[in-house]
Amino acid sequence: MVPPRTLHRLVLPALAALSLALVGCSSPSQAPSAETGTPAATTAQAAPASGAPAGAEEDVDVEATFATTGDAITYQPELVPPGATAKVTSSTEGTSSTVTLAVTGLVPNRAYGSHAHQKPCGPAAADSGPHFQHVADPVSPSVDPAYANPRNEVWLDFTTDAQGAASVTATQTEWAFTDQAAPQSVVIHAMKTATEPGKAGTAGDRVGCVTVDFA
Repeated sequence: MVPPRTLHRLVLPALAALSLALVGCSSPSQAPSAETGTPAATTAQAAPASGAPAGAEEDVDVEATFATTGDAITYQPELVPPGATAKVTSSTEGTSSTVTLAVTGLVPNRAYGSHAHQKPCGPAAADSGPHFQHVADPVSPSVDPAYANPRNEVWLDFTTDAQGAASVTATQTEWAFTDQAAPQSVVIHAMKTATEPGKAGTAGDRVGCVTVDFA
């Protein structure tokens, strides 16, 4: 017969080993993940479906070739020849919008006016409507420098190089395009934009137009 004291020394280590084995068989939901070191039942929050946070930059990129119909229309082929091209890019983030116009194939070494307009291009030069304004002038046509200015509108005047190409960028730092308020075209004019009272914002004939949905 084994003495009680000796039996006690043999049973206690066995019970301890059995307890450790039971802990090792605990529920998998509490076991650490081999990859992350966190409980396997913990799931990371899914990223937004768009892959970008709210308020992230939105881009517009339109390339078109001027013709008598389509997204880029010439109204005066002697100033905007068919086959000339225009590229309009725009980005909006927070309270700022930036627009860039790049053209090729226009009359070399010549100054043009250009602005963002309220409506898409159409068969008639006037179809694009008036200039897009952040704060609308209650008087139409708008020729008041308080409203017709490059801070309240988008002005993209440019002068072509010897090959008839040019690029210009306008940035609004105090307001941005929205789904409810954004231009729908960029119009090229025959002259540089005037700034004096009674003529502010005017730039002669509309010689070309590119339809661009900035919203």
